[in-house]
Amino acid sequence: MTKQEKINAFDPNGIGQLNDGMFGLPFSEEECETVLIPIPWEVTVSYGGGTAEGPAAILEASYQVDLYDPFVKDAWKKGIAMKTLDASVVEKSNGLRQQAETYIEQLANGKSEKEADMQATSAVITAECMALNAWVKQQVLNEWNAGKYVGLVGGDHSTPLGMMQAIAEKHGSFAILQIDAHADLRKAYEGFEFSHASIMYNALQIPQVEKLVQVGIRDYCEEELNLIQSSTSRVKTFFDRDIKYQMYAGDSWDRICNRIVRELPQIIYLSFDIDGLDPKLCPNTGTPVAGGFETEQVLFLLEKIVRSGRQIIAFDLNEVSPAADGNDWDANVAARLLYRITNMAALSVSAENPFTK
Repeated sequence: MTKQEKINAFDPNGIGQLNDGMFGLPFSEEECETVLIPIPWEVTVSYGGGTAEGPAAILEASYQVDLYDPFVKDAWKKGIAMKTLDASVVEKSNGLRQQAETYIEQLANGKSEKEADMQATSAVITAECMALNAWVKQQVLNEWNAGKYVGLVGGDHSTPLGMMQAIAEKHGSFAILQIDAHADLRKAYEGFEFSHASIMYNALQIPQVEKLVQVGIRDYCEEELNLIQSSTSRVKTFFDRDIKYQMYAGDSWDRICNRIVRELPQIIYLSFDIDGLDPKLCPNTGTPVAGGFETEQVLFLLEKIVRSGRQIIAFDLNEVSPAADGNDWDANVAARLLYRITNMAALSVSAENPFTK
């Protein structure tokens, strides 16, 4: 059966579980215009765990997502596939996580990170994180070379660094739009260079990253604030407190979004940590912080970006963690966001985008 025949036979109002594809779609990976790369990795998480289980939980929750998109007509016909989870990545993450937990506990008990065994553990974890980055980069390049639009589904927020490196190689100069509760600008955290708390610091080491625009930040240390303030125009941060205070004083989210969009150049990479949302929507994420956004606030901003003619050339969604009791609330929210984000982002780079004509 051809893809068009599958489209003709498929009922988008029906039961998603009838098909095994992401969101219950009937297409093979080859037939899908967008491919999502799952990265079940959480080696350096620093509070709650479980993000390595995020991609599988999102896939399972995706079957509950209705396929009507109010912004992108017949978006489901394009096709969205999630690649099969690589068992070796899961196994490696689990083993390294045990080592990292021992290391962190020793630090908490006063042991110096300069001691030989501590340095050895740190070196192993650093080397394996670098290997993961290289693997992710190659996976992304492979999909682009096959003509696919690509998204990444974590895992913790350290996972998309390889994707950013791939963008630098493939596209050259770009900006990162980060939606997050945390600044993630620590040079290293708990002794780990590639910590999830250091992803944006590491991203800024990529020369092709011309700008980092952070939105919703509400948890950060003085070192990170100093980096933001000393960055001149390369880092622009819209703190959650400032956004809320402006709105309390009579400003609107519409006008604030306009100011955010004006900070962005033409080519954008979206990095979305689920804890950028109000934690009532993601209570099981590893490092929840009071405050944050409703889902439609984020989607409103992204719609404005697409309407402006800017291109979201790739994206990630990370830090989704299912509850220990099997409750899929976080994944349910994430799957619905993922569908809408994928549709908008893919449209932004499409020749069919009406906002670039």
